[in-house]
Amino acid sequence: MIFISILILIVAIALPSFNKKLSPIFYSRISSIILLYAGALSFDALYIQSIGSGIGIYSGLFHVTLVSQILEVFLFLTGSIILMAWPLKFNYKLNRNSELLSIIPNTSKIVQPTIIKTNYATEYSLIVLFSTFGASLLISSADLISMYLSIELQSFGLYILAALYRDSESATSAGLKYFLLGGLSSCLILLGAGLIYTFTGLTNFESIYSLISVSDSYNIIQGLSLGLILIFVGFLFKIAAAPLHNWAPDVYDDSPTIVTIWLTIMPKISILVFLLEIQTQIGNVKNGNVCSITSDFELLNSFNSINSNILNTKNVTGESTSYLIKNLLLISSLLSLIIGTLVGLAQTKIKRLLAYSTISHIGFILLALSINTEQSIDSLIFYIIQYSMTNLDVFLIIIALGYIINNSINISNRDNKTINNYYLNKVDTDIKFIYELKNQFFYNPLLSLSLSICLFSMAGIPPLIGFFSKQFVLSSAIESGYYFMAIVAILVSVISASYYLKIIKVLHTEENTPLETLSTNPNLELENNVLTNKEEILLSNFHSFLISSLTLSILLFVLKPSIILNSTQLLSLSLFNY
Repeated sequence: MIFISILILIVAIALPSFNKKLSPIFYSRISSIILLYAGALSFDALYIQSIGSGIGIYSGLFHVTLVSQILEVFLFLTGSIILMAWPLKFNYKLNRNSELLSIIPNTSKIVQPTIIKTNYATEYSLIVLFSTFGASLLISSADLISMYLSIELQSFGLYILAALYRDSESATSAGLKYFLLGGLSSCLILLGAGLIYTFTGLTNFESIYSLISVSDSYNIIQGLSLGLILIFVGFLFKIAAAPLHNWAPDVYDDSPTIVTIWLTIMPKISILVFLLEIQTQIGNVKNGNVCSITSDFELLNSFNSINSNILNTKNVTGESTSYLIKNLLLISSLLSLIIGTLVGLAQTKIKRLLAYSTISHIGFILLALSINTEQSIDSLIFYIIQYSMTNLDVFLIIIALGYIINNSINISNRDNKTINNYYLNKVDTDIKFIYELKNQFFYNPLLSLSLSICLFSMAGIPPLIGFFSKQFVLSSAIESGYYFMAIVAILVSVISASYYLKIIKVLHTEENTPLETLSTNPNLELENNVLTNKEEILLSNFHSFLISSLTLSILLFVLKPSIILNSTQLLSLSLFNY
């Protein structure tokens, strides 16, 4: 469905006569509808009786299961919502060769620089479809080749999105940095896949499973173990788990907010689900619950058989692959919790702060993934859902506040040079620094309250949904005997609440002088030293509806928690083959 839609959109864009008749915002809206329809098709496929045991497609390159279908529906729904956040108004940039802004004294006229309308909605929507297509394929990958091609299809789209605003120096820098470091992580994944192929001569995971189930060769076991660990490291790099996180704050801060919202949510969902499937099946082998070749996850079974052979032989290092991966995840979880919390305290830019907040949340997710019990997997799936909802709502609100705040400028007691510099630097409507949110509660109370609720949820304040997600992870850690990790997670949760409260404090801080807001849109007129705007296009109705719906879901989750909790519990049990 998505692939056919991509081809149709490419043809539509390539036809000048057809493209001129359509507004650029049309492409983002139609792309959102495409994702909704793809999600509906995936949901309808759940009623196929044979889907429970899995269906191999494209000669075994992909394996469609119940879990992959449900999580694909969630992936498509989230992507559709993000596409709806694209602004209805154009982005404006100054033609630097034009004359500078000047105000004619004692008149009501102004001489403005030439403003050029730019809109990247067409490119954005098309690249988003490519990236979502790769993410959905990654969840169902059952072959080394399909795994690598899927992650690269997703990643290349993200590289382009990060550098989408070609007129912005920071966006170009973010795209280049993301491309170079993302290429390094892809090399690690390719190296791990290459090692597995070198020692087996196979790429299909079902075939690899058949080979390993009858093999006692130490070389094959060690090669496959090393290859699997390299694949895990490469994927941890892509989700910005510490200590492989250094690229994330810079890329998130320099990218446009409409792109950052995509980087922080979509790739993490697909990669974490992929790692979840692998780790769960490795745990099944460790506990003696080995699945047959015709089970739901052929990819996972192949890795399980590797681990089973290691457990039945005397390894030189004395550790099995499952323990190595568990230790790798625990170390990354510990570093993510500490670094994401402590370094986030010193941030003054809001997107950098949210980037370190994301790293801290990844620490909780990796902790649940490393424990690998029914309860921890249940808490992990629930954490992914609430993280996506809360993070999505936060960025939607930041985008909305950016439209409002950066649509105005106070020119009282300001010279022409100051105003000209404002025009020269105004390429988008992003909020960069936390202090820009100052006094917003008194001018936009509903948006400020919604943002405060989301931040309280991210801090783990009851009775919001974020509190229950952290509680479930900590409960599973304590029951499994991970007391040290549980104590560290509790401490960092308390510490991280301070920088969330810092944003809330700024929102409710009133400025000493009254704010005189003056529109800087090109449709202006001067009256008594006040630039007034005759055109007002800020938020779409659907954008406002999304913010209110997500905020109420976060706030009122405690009234009807069974809707999500029962679903995550069933998914967890299905992964353990009950």
